[in-house]
Amino acid sequence: MKVFAISDLHLSSVVQKPMDIFGPGWDDHFERIKKDWNKKVKEDDLVIIAGDISWGMYLEEAKPDLDLIGSLPGKKVILRGNHDYWWKSISKVREILPNNMFAVQNDCLRFDNVLVCGTRGWTVPETEFKSNEDEKIFNRELIRLELSLQEMQKQRKDGDYVIVMVHYPPFNSTMKASAVTEIIEKYNPDYVIYGHLHGKNCRVKLDYTLNNVRYLLTSCDQIDCKLVEVELKGKSDD
Repeated sequence: MKVFAISDLHLSSVVQKPMDIFGPGWDDHFERIKKDWNKKVKEDDLVIIAGDISWGMYLEEAKPDLDLIGSLPGKKVILRGNHDYWWKSISKVREILPNNMFAVQNDCLRFDNVLVCGTRGWTVPETEFKSNEDEKIFNRELIRLELSLQEMQKQRKDGDYVIVMVHYPPFNSTMKASAVTEIIEKYNPDYVIYGHLHGKNCRVKLDYTLNNVRYLLTSCDQIDCKLVEVELKGKSDD
């Protein structure tokens, strides 16, 4: 089984919100993703999608976008992003997903010897939080991240790979350690997959290692609408 990652698809089958208004990097972006996806992914492979999946406001508006993703090869595991307003109840989301799609929300799922866990996260402040509410949400997401990693640790076996999904970057623009990365480091995952960042002027390091943890930015416009392979080496004979 190979593992790939991408995020921030921002699909809009029902809600009319074309992404090409944000620049040529978004021209025909889903057609480009599909072309690359079909070249790379086989039915037994896994694709990790770290949030901002559909512009739909309600679950019924997002379902056509989820079905589009479901029609592509491979198993898919998704996470809620800040623009996934349709994602209210994890049980209702799981009810309408295609058979080859799975959702992570503050918990952990196993795919062969790959454990995938995580939570949405929140903006790591540059210096101080913008408001008390902002700080409250951030601290709540820290709790959810820890719960997810604790669940992963219960399932973890020798030879397993661990991939943490967060939508928001786990550090600020300095890319130094944060409360988020400190929690993650305690559990020694193989990768952290995140998205959320767009545009030419954002802080971009697509592949970044901090304190022995490897972080991959997978926002689709930053990776030229091509799936990133999450290389799993050294623990199996695959």
